[in-house]
Amino acid sequence: MQSMKYTNLAELPTVVDIKTAASALGLSRTYAYELAKNNQFPCRIIRIGSTYRVPTADLLSLLGVDRLRMDHANTE
Repeated sequence: MQSMKYTNLAELPTVVDIKTAASALGLSRTYAYELAKNNQFPCRIIRIGSTYRVPTADLLSLLGVDRLRMDHANTE
């Protein structure tokens, strides 16, 4: 799985699937699911039935990215 670029982070929706979060973190899909299953994923996960969702705000916070600053930088 290819890691996500900084410019792609600004385009993420409010909630992303675990594969997208894994890409942003540079993790493999398999390892991300393993971490989620063991409650060890590095940011908050919302489980809905058998699916996992990651709040983008939590993911960006983990990465040290300020979404408002990033949005502002992309408009300049």
